[in-house]
Amino acid sequence: MMKKTLTALALIPAASAAGAGQPYEPQMRAFLNDHLRKWIEDPAIVQAIEAQNARTASYSQAKIDELDKSWQAQIGEAEMPLVTPVIQNPAADFLRQQVKAAGGSILEAFVMDAKGLNVAASAPTSDYWQGDEAKWQKTFLKGPDAIDIGEVNFDESTQAYEAQISTTIVDPATGKPIGAITVGLNVDALQ
Repeated sequence: MMKKTLTALALIPAASAAGAGQPYEPQMRAFLNDHLRKWIEDPAIVQAIEAQNARTASYSQAKIDELDKSWQAQIGEAEMPLVTPVIQNPAADFLRQQVKAAGGSILEAFVMDAKGLNVAASAPTSDYWQGDEAKWQKTFLKGPDAIDIGEVNFDESTQAYEAQISTTIVDPATGKPIGAITVGLNVDALQ
């Protein structure tokens, strides 16, 4: 395991310096097609997003910013009234099952609503609002078939090197975007 980690870490600067883009893109696209496409159709995921979209549709940016600050302040505290409902719901349970079944190749998974706010997460994320990040902007805002493949980064919330893949989630009845999902893949598992 240590050798794989060192190999993965050695690739990060080389890929960045060369401007080569994401060195694991083929493996990440295979994961999307083999696994993630099935997840985003699961009723637990779709229903959770639709319910939250109904609640958050009228939220202003000021309200979203306030919630994001509150989320960040709650991480690691004994009481987490904003975080707990996101990590303890049927959609979050579904995500945790997928993470567990992946045997270490998935580090995290979370679902966002039409505002970019977390709906469900396998574990707490570092922030609540993802709407200012590419994982949401390059998926939800781009339409039903949009995909964002992130660079290899050290993720603070998982404390590991990961590459994130994100895609839009659509309402199965209408085909219209309702949210997005991000999955952090363990770089070691992508080799």
